[in-house]
Order: sequence, then structure tokens, then C-alpha cells
Amino acid sequence: MKDFIKNIFCSYVYNLSDKQVEQFELFYKFLVEENEKYNLTAITEQKEVVVKHFVDSVLPEKDIKQGATVIDVGTGAGFPGVPLKILRPDIKLTLLDSLQKRINFLNQLLLKLGIDDVITTHSRAEDYVKNKREYFDVALSRAVAQIPTLAEYLLPYVKVGGKVLMYKGNKLEEELKLGQKAILTLGGKIEKTEHFKLKEVNSERFILVIDKIKATDKKYPRAKNLPKTKPILNS
Repeated sequence: MKDFIKNIFCSYVYNLSDKQVEQFELFYKFLVEENEKYNLTAITEQKEVVVKHFVDSVLPEKDIKQGATVIDVGTGAGFPGVPLKILRPDIKLTLLDSLQKRINFLNQLLLKLGIDDVITTHSRAEDYVKNKREYFDVALSRAVAQIPTLAEYLLPYVKVGGKVLMYKGNKLEEELKLGQKAILTLGGKIEKTEHFKLKEVNSERFILVIDKIKATDKKYPRAKNLPKTKPILNS
């Protein structure tokens, strides 16, 4: 499996060290072992996990500056945060999830991987931000919500001059039409959209990169699940 991981990453121009390859292998094995207990992912086949979870997670790493403080909101089984941390040990990572059992899994995982400088937090996004408003260089999230909702959860965490990275699939254009007002209202500006092809699994991926250009009004994010049930939409 080590050769397979190394070769797949190499085809996306990531040259992994032996330690990184070993960490990804351990991650895969532990994910599959614990999946039934924690219900972490529907994807368990080796190639699919390596490409759809590991490679997919690290696609925007060039948009993250050296030594950045990064928060992964709604991290689930640790995607995209943990693969990014394996590839980029320099980042200062916080993993946030609303389910304690996922945090338990992540704590065990990080121990197995020998990573001891990651903060894991059991909290809702709208609650944890009260202590960490405009604190991070980068906030990111994968497969959590549509753009208007996600913008309200992520942008308040990012300091002015920082970035939000949203991992998206083929519905990006459709979501963007809905999300322009939310991004602007919350202090963001779209910098670019990056397009990637995961050729081994015939999948197209997009990373939406949003610059934080002004402070977010303190009334956001709203409580009581309002970012999801009543998102800020274009009028």
C-alpha cells in the first residue's frame, strides 16, 4: 500500500516523505477499522479513500501560507484537516466537530499518527466562534453545507487578510449564484475558483477561495440553525 500511496500523490506532484506515506497508510487502516463504530465514511475501498479523501483534502495546500493558523469546521473523520496537516506539518490546526464520538476518533487517530500539536474541539460552529472570532488565517470545510450557509459559518473565524477555502463538486456554479450576497455581507470577496480532476475516480473537484476583506458584523453567525434554515440569499 505504501507504494500505491506514494505513486498516487506523485501523480498530483506531491512528493511524500517515508514518514508521510506511513502516516497516510496508518490513517487508512484506522479509518477502515473504526468506521463501523463511528459511521465515518461510505468510502472504504483503498483507491477511493486515497484519492477521494486524502488527495482531495490536500488540493488547496498552495493557498495556505507557511505556519498558518487553520480551522477545519465540521471535520468529521478529519477531512480535509488531517491530510493537510500530514502534508504540511507547519500549519497550526484546529479540528471542530459537533459530535463527540468523532472527536474521540480524531484524538485516537492523531495519537496513532504521532501528531501532538492539533487542537480538537467538540462544539457547534456558531458557539466556538465566540472565543475565536477573526482569529484564524484560514477556515475551510468540505461537504458540510451550501455556500450561503457555509460562508456564515466560516467567514467569522477568519481575520481580515485571511482566506476561506470551500471544497465543492459539480454544483459549484449553481451554489455561487445563491451565495454572492452572503459572501459580501460577511466580509468576503471571491478571489478565484480552482478546478481539479481526480482522474483515477473520474471526479471533478472545485476549490472556492474567498478573501476576507473586512470584519464580519458580530451578529453573524446567527444561532438556532438559522444559517441553514434561513441563509443569506441574493434578493
